[in-house]
Amino acid sequence: MTSQSRTATIVQLGIAQTLAWASSYYLPAILAVPMARDLGVSTPTVFAAFSAALVVSALLGPAAGKAIDRHGGRPVLAANSLVFAAGLVMLALAQGPVGLFAGWVILGIAMAGGLYEAAFAALVHLYGKDARGAITGITLFAGFASTVGWPLSAWLELEWGWRATCLAWAALHLLLGLPLNWRLPASPALPVSPAPAEAHADAARPETAASTPSGSATRTAVLLALVFAVTWFISTAMAAHLPRLLQAHGVPLATALIFAGLVGPAQVAGRLLEYGLLRNVHPLVSARVAGSLHTLGAMAFLFFGVPAGAVFTLLHGAGNGVLTIAKGTLPLVLFGVRDYGARQGLLMVPARFAQATAPWLFGLAIDRFGAGALWFSAALGLVAFAALMLLQDASSAKH
Repeated sequence: MTSQSRTATIVQLGIAQTLAWASSYYLPAILAVPMARDLGVSTPTVFAAFSAALVVSALLGPAAGKAIDRHGGRPVLAANSLVFAAGLVMLALAQGPVGLFAGWVILGIAMAGGLYEAAFAALVHLYGKDARGAITGITLFAGFASTVGWPLSAWLELEWGWRATCLAWAALHLLLGLPLNWRLPASPALPVSPAPAEAHADAARPETAASTPSGSATRTAVLLALVFAVTWFISTAMAAHLPRLLQAHGVPLATALIFAGLVGPAQVAGRLLEYGLLRNVHPLVSARVAGSLHTLGAMAFLFFGVPAGAVFTLLHGAGNGVLTIAKGTLPLVLFGVRDYGARQGLLMVPARFAQATAPWLFGLAIDRFGAGALWFSAALGLVAFAALMLLQDASSAKH
């Protein structure tokens, strides 16, 4: 496949991913309050429905990944454009909590096979072990999902209401997302787990063999799942509570909003660094560096206070940006391309559950400890960093 066609694929999938994230993950931040007011429920009920969608996504993720392994990314991602549209239409038609939860459950089905994990699997399906650059490329696009999605949702809601906003996002999935996903290149299925009689012969093929020996595969998988769960918990907790957390440590509201706004650009900067200077560095090395940044920034903020607030948000954002890429590249380099989609789905199950509980649990921590809640996230960052360091032993056990 030529570099031009690869670039076109990255652009198509990047735009489709931006749409998918903006119309699902980033939707409640803008629409939760008007949804709750119109439907006669509390705002936490809307977020509970969103958490239910994340749980559904966690449970169905492995099946979605397996489908991509067998059929390629194009049909799965295109089908999920239709499911995204159906979920958004259901939300627009909701008249109470039943319709609200039904809409979010459908969106959870779409999120299982329509967000990063599915897109990463689609790229591995197309490019095999050379997919790292393409994975980084689509995260550069989708890194702007909140930048595009929040203002657009806010404007649509202000002009026409939240129901029309949901219908507009549904229309975009049909008119933009579906054609972009359907135009992805077709490719033969990735190698899937062989029958027992074929396993010995396939193990000798370097293009399908995993980087991690079978004896350490379980340990490596557990460590990776732990890293992903911890980092997604921190990322979601910060996304939900960062301005409030900054204020709890003495940062004025206006300044807190400015500091929090640095996270998005820092994420993109981290991904650009990964795409440029770090593209020839082993993903495990860049993941270790990124895994330490939240804790380093948190400690600086805790010890030096308001003057270090911008340092904290910049380090957190840069680390989170690189770790998003690591979620796609580490399973590839440690396990290889065989069963990548199904494995990716399994590895992300704990992360989705952690993501679903993060806003509530970290909110309780802030209620109880104020700025001291940052010690909790800093400690979790150390856990992720330690697990990444242990992965060196797991991946080199064959030597």
